[in-house]
Amino acid sequence: MAALGRLSQVLLRSSLTQTRRQLSATAEHGEQSARTWKILTFVVALPGVGVCMLNMFLKEQHHSHEQPEFIPYTHLRIRSKRFPWGDGNKSLFHNSHVNALPDGYEGHE
Repeated sequence: MAALGRLSQVLLRSSLTQTRRQLSATAEHGEQSARTWKILTFVVALPGVGVCMLNMFLKEQHHSHEQPEFIPYTHLRIRSKRFPWGDGNKSLFHNSHVNALPDGYEGHE
């Protein structure tokens, strides 16, 4: 029985020292990993966001801001009951330049 107790103590000590070594190695690896991600953020991610913003700005400059032609499709802009706000005909986030009413755009015949 005493031999079994000694064996369990030896195994426990070895597993604890091994765990301590793994934790210290993980901490060193974690510091290196954090440094790598910080470098990637400043070298790849932020310039990538900047390039995407520039691309969007340049495409917006060439974009036409005219209203699309109104085509009274029967399956679009169906009003089975009034909206509970405003005059009941406009959606909650209505944009008069882009969103047509059932009978056409606002301000046009």
